Amino acid sequence: MTEQGFKRFRRRGVNRSPELGKGERPMLPDKDGFIRGEEDVPPASVTNLPARIGDEWPFLPAQPTVGGPVRGGDRPLVNLCRDDPAARAFDLLRTRLLQALRDNGWSRVAIAAPLPGCGATFTAVNLALSLARIPDSRTVLMDLNLRTPGVAGALGARVPANGDMRRFLGGEVPVREQFIRVGETLALGLAAASDKDAAEHLHDGRTAKSLGRMFSALRPDVVLYDLPPVLVHDDAAAFLPHVDGVLLVADGESTTAADIKACERVFAGRTRLFGVVLNRVRRRTRDRVEC
Repeated sequence: MTEQGFKRFRRRGVNRSPELGKGERPMLPDKDGFIRGEEDVPPASVTNLPARIGDEWPFLPAQPTVGGPVRGGDRPLVNLCRDDPAARAFDLLRTRLLQALRDNGWSRVAIAAPLPGCGATFTAVNLALSLARIPDSRTVLMDLNLRTPGVAGALGARVPANGDMRRFLGGEVPVREQFIRVGETLALGLAAASDKDAAEHLHDGRTAKSLGRMFSALRPDVVLYDLPPVLVHDDAAAFLPHVDGVLLVADGESTTAADIKACERVFAGRTRLFGVVLNRVRRRTRDRVEC
């Protein structure tokens, strides 16, 4: 983020409790360290509202760094193959994306495809790994393809014992029990079981509060949301109010111009289209990325 955007985000994370209801004013510590409202409410009237939301990133349970490709070997984690042209393409995509985010003070990126099989999860996972290679950064990858979650399987990661993405979005699971860290710079919000009511849960007003709680607790520089296909269900459309823009992933062999136009109509007036990523444009046996 730009320095201005960074400061703006920090102020939101520190000064506004995610538990505040609509219309309530944030509680701010004064020069003496007391928490007072904008109308100088006496400190005795304030209860259970911390002056500062704690940074929970260091306390997330850690899992070992991924050490192998996706099962089957046909869609490798390109971060493990630094000489592969696809790895360089993801690094270029990372740089272009970060420039756009920093220039505009954005941080929330949805990754979705028009139809199944285009490689949205492949793109989300490898872009997250590329972003995580930046020292002293914080990247969060959330699996919100709730009907067919795939991030945990792609990374060989385990969903925490008490984790449940549907219940987390509903405000029932704390951040520390839903998210894990892979290394020092990447956190994962994993999903496991399929959710047939995914769209309804993404429409739920509690989802916005839970995402705000995640931002306040983890303070990420970039959050990637792996979303379901745009043209199959309304899940992705339901989540658009929560993102700054979408990276659309197309299959170079099957996605048509009409598919992309249909997605643009879904996004129109609701969010930005950051760009289109093309997979499988050179060889049928390996995923490739063109920026």
